Amino acid sequence: MNHFDQINETSYLSVQNAPVYRKIMRCFYREYEKMHFQLYKEDIFRFLKEDDAFELYSMEQLVLDLEALVKWKNLTPIQDPGKVYTIADYKNKQYRYTMSEYAVEIERLTVRLENLFLESGNLSMNFFVRLERSLDETGEMESAELRTVNEWWRTLQEDFKRLNQNYQDYLRDFYSGKTEKLMKSVEFMVHKDKFITYLTEFVQELQRHSKRMEHLLEKNSERMENTILERVVESELDIPHALLEIHGNAEPSIRENVYGKWYSLKKWFVDGQGQECEAKKVLKITSDIIRNIIQNAALIVQVQNWGISRKDDYKKFLELFLKCENLEEAHKLSAHVFGVQQIEHYKTNIPREEDSINSSVYQEEPATFLLKPHTRGYRERKDRTGFTDKSLEKMAQRESFLRQAQKQRELMLRYVKDQKIWFGDIDEVISEDTRNIFLQWIAQANMSSQKTGRTEYGQEYRLIKKEGSCVLKCEDGNLKMPDYTLEFKEA
Repeated sequence: MNHFDQINETSYLSVQNAPVYRKIMRCFYREYEKMHFQLYKEDIFRFLKEDDAFELYSMEQLVLDLEALVKWKNLTPIQDPGKVYTIADYKNKQYRYTMSEYAVEIERLTVRLENLFLESGNLSMNFFVRLERSLDETGEMESAELRTVNEWWRTLQEDFKRLNQNYQDYLRDFYSGKTEKLMKSVEFMVHKDKFITYLTEFVQELQRHSKRMEHLLEKNSERMENTILERVVESELDIPHALLEIHGNAEPSIRENVYGKWYSLKKWFVDGQGQECEAKKVLKITSDIIRNIIQNAALIVQVQNWGISRKDDYKKFLELFLKCENLEEAHKLSAHVFGVQQIEHYKTNIPREEDSINSSVYQEEPATFLLKPHTRGYRERKDRTGFTDKSLEKMAQRESFLRQAQKQRELMLRYVKDQKIWFGDIDEVISEDTRNIFLQWIAQANMSSQKTGRTEYGQEYRLIKKEGSCVLKCEDGNLKMPDYTLEFKEA
């Protein structure tokens, strides 16, 4: 069968008499959910009569409608010789009807579409934890029973499927026409912070878990593709399926399905050939949504401020000036009302040093911005002196960077004693940069299953956690942390 052939089973959804056909199929589906797989026309007729819209509906009409659904392959008739009591019954051919496989899935889809507004995705991290746990068990599947392998594989794929669907369903809502309109409304301002907090936490957790998942997938990739996946195929073939047996050799299709699902999971967390993984795309999309929420909120506030009348303010100022007893007092009042605190703020397109949406403008370096005249006849003067040679400036910047890097390296390695850095033994006050580097090394090791990492200077180390805690004295305050020790590998 060609996968792009016409699907006759969907015909009842769009024909002229679709409401009647859909009601009949919905009755079949509700009974299917109750494990009542075969129904007589009398059963269907009774269910239809419970609806006032079918008050004038007859058995003859039902028979014709059932024949149409049989023709479209939504229903399969099964002759029932047990209900033949007379010659007339034999001629009328008493049937039981059962839903086809396609019909079940179509009705399941229509039910989901009807309740789509109630089904909202979420950005839960539980699926990441479950996926990590399943991948940690990969080595055990080499010697496990086929049934255990099959259950492990189905759990892994089900968690990945729900993770993918959940993030798609949740983020999809932010790109719908209704949501975009809502985000630009004043009512959304009440919920703005809640959404920003939720999305920001998701970004942070995704960054942490995606690195861990990437490591696990790369670690188990060779074992999966050489051994485990073939055991998964074998476990699927070990389960008898009636339809698969009818269609003949199902091994090629099952193998293609298993390997395809594995590569989909791998591409979600691991970069491919010149392509970013799906996890990084999700991070970018989420960051854009947060940025849009903040921008829309700022625009709403700006529009509201534009609508504020200054009439009352000016009246109040006039009253204050009239109460001034002399010119000097008026000058002081003027300085207070129209002074430096009323300075204008200009928006520029100068590139920021920090991309984080949570960073303050006070963390940026000062910049000079040239204001151009707002006249039609103004033309910017063209510089015809050619390109400026900045090779010396670049060389100086490079040398300055190398000196700072070497100084930082010497400072960091000064804390290594006997191939170890025991943070509880550091008694001196360290800088903010030094603390950040220490925390980066600890975080890198914690993301590794072997608790190992590598510094920017090439040294390999192992993280050891002892009982209790220690305090790291820093220039901007004390950091209470677990009693960690970094044990470096000898060169």
